Amino acid sequence: MEKKHFALRKLLEAVEKELQKKPNRKTLDRLSLLAGFQDWESFQDALHGDADAETNFE
Repeated sequence: MEKKHFALRKLLEAVEKELQKKPNRKTLDRLSLLAGFQDWESFQDALHGDADAETNFE
């Protein structure tokens, strides 16, 4: 039982460590494309500024 507890604890630590990682720029750019933006920067501008997805189609 102690071995199972140790293995489970190690697994949970590995999962927590993975969840704390930030996605890389390529991943963020791809996710932004799905949301209708050209890249991550355009998406951030729309979230925090006056731009929106329509500016990508002009």
